[in-house]
Amino acid sequence: MLVKDENAMSDRWGKRPSDRSVGELLEAGVIALDKPAGPTSHQVTAWAKDALCVGKMGHGGTLDPNVSGVLPLCLGKAMRLTDLVLSSDKEYVCMMRLHRDRDEKRIKEVFQRFIGKIYQFPPVRSAVKRQLRIRTVSELKILEISGRDILFRISCDAGTYVRTLCTDIGEALGCGASMAELRRTRSGSMNESVTASLFDLKDSYIFWQQHGREDWLRNIVKPMESLVEPLPKIIVKASAVDAVCHGADLNVQGIHMLDDDIRKNALVALMTTRGELVALGTMMMSSSKIMATSQGKAVSVSRVLMDAGTYPRMWKFSTDIEELRD
Repeated sequence: MLVKDENAMSDRWGKRPSDRSVGELLEAGVIALDKPAGPTSHQVTAWAKDALCVGKMGHGGTLDPNVSGVLPLCLGKAMRLTDLVLSSDKEYVCMMRLHRDRDEKRIKEVFQRFIGKIYQFPPVRSAVKRQLRIRTVSELKILEISGRDILFRISCDAGTYVRTLCTDIGEALGCGASMAELRRTRSGSMNESVTASLFDLKDSYIFWQQHGREDWLRNIVKPMESLVEPLPKIIVKASAVDAVCHGADLNVQGIHMLDDDIRKNALVALMTTRGELVALGTMMMSSSKIMATSQGKAVSVSRVLMDAGTYPRMWKFSTDIEELRD
């Protein structure tokens, strides 16, 4: 991480995400739910919302009713970040069933053809427009072959249809194939090792409400900052945080630190020195250019996540706000 101003004001305001109360986490948190096979993603989200008694909750990435696995849930203010979850890469474990017998060597050869760029049409019953799409499969590994059943793991772009992939592999093998079972094991940075069941949600909430034991619930509900972990970061000076919260773009003078090698037009997360998410924005110049200058607009802010007033106002409305927009 590059330092733009080493003499920046020390951070005396705000609160580290790890220091937030359970109530604050429920107003802007993220849950990796282990969705069971059977109900729809919408139904599961409604049950989770009732279990935690929260006002707003949405899921990031629909799973078919018969598919289980990682379903990210965004609470309250974190719902404004669901698009980051939707666009993140995914990992699945799938059981595919061939319609006729095929030699294992032939099966492995065909699987190799579907690594890299692939072309897909969404299924007929899909909610999206049926047009040819290009998706990237970064990993396609056969875990086990038992007769006509093939168990494999796939890491792929968001929007990749595993059911369609099974059909396409079956056609390439000349025998036909269909998806028998599917489980999502990872969505972005959330993997199945950190998931919680619906029973866990309900029980942990009761433990907190009735017994004052919050450790279990804290382990389940993570701060919304976990959703921006993959993004490059810019640390905003304490004196510029409130201006950004009021809608100002971030200029070079408002930067305390930033990651190196950030490209122009890249999506970035604006953070405080305490690790709080302030806003998302688009880089107007590269990080190397920012380090070489002392003025100009560095980030065009597109989405503010922090409430105004969290940090003190240190700018004059008529003059400083215009300077921040330069």
